[in-house]
This record gives sequence, C-alpha cells and structure tokens, in this order.
Amino acid sequence: MKLKTISKWLVIVGALEVGFMGVFGFDLVGALFGSWPTLVTIVYALIGFAGLWGAYAMLMNKKKK
Repeated sequence: MKLKTISKWLVIVGALEVGFMGVFGFDLVGALFGSWPTLVTIVYALIGFAGLWGAYAMLMNKKKK
C-alpha cells in the first residue's frame, strides 16, 4: 500500500474520531484499541503525522499552480 493511501485513510479515521467525540462523546480509537494503550498512542501519533503530511501536500500543490 502506498504512503499516500495510508495517509488518506488515517486522516479519514482522525476526522471520524473528532466527529464522534464532538457529537456523541464516543472515543472511536479508544473503543477499538482501548486494551492496548500503547497502540492507541501510536494510532493517534500516526493520525497527527498524516494530517501534517496532508497539509504539507496541499500547501505544496497550491504553490505549483
């Protein structure tokens, strides 16, 4: 799987996480991986890096046009 594809899916998971937390108060990542707190931390870090990567790619794409 390409890094771009993984990054896009992580951004989607992050958006769902924030949406569920805001609307329902439900922690999606915690519910899925709650018994492995280290894995939860890793998933959150990966979501953060994916968001930064997406922002960087979006800004660099605008400069090319």
